[in-house]
Amino acid sequence: MAEMTIKKRPKNLDLTTIKLPLPGKVSILHRVSGVGLFLFLPVLLWLFSASLASAETFAMFKAAFSSLPVKVVLAGLLWAFVHHFCAGIRFLLLDLHVGIEKEAARKSAAVVFAVSIPLTLVLWGILL
Repeated sequence: MAEMTIKKRPKNLDLTTIKLPLPGKVSILHRVSGVGLFLFLPVLLWLFSASLASAETFAMFKAAFSSLPVKVVLAGLLWAFVHHFCAGIRFLLLDLHVGIEKEAARKSAAVVFAVSIPLTLVLWGILL
């Protein structure tokens, strides 16, 4: 009976040295944006509810949302929503076995960035 040799796999736990391909980055950003949206949803619902309580609270929130730091946070949330939406469509297509070849997956990952970033800028200009 031949002896089985067990190969030790290299372990790289330094996340700063790992070079992910573009589809891997899209996947990770999809998860991060989903978690961010999930965690911020109660805050956004509370802000929306509080802004509808009276005209004074609406004016207070309107003044607060005109500051640059708040606009940057809102732009980040807007990007998270748009990216999560675009990447979600990509993953739905992959689940349907559309574009699962390596080159097609790379192109669809690039399309997610090519669509989500300009769409975020357009929506930011319209909404904020």
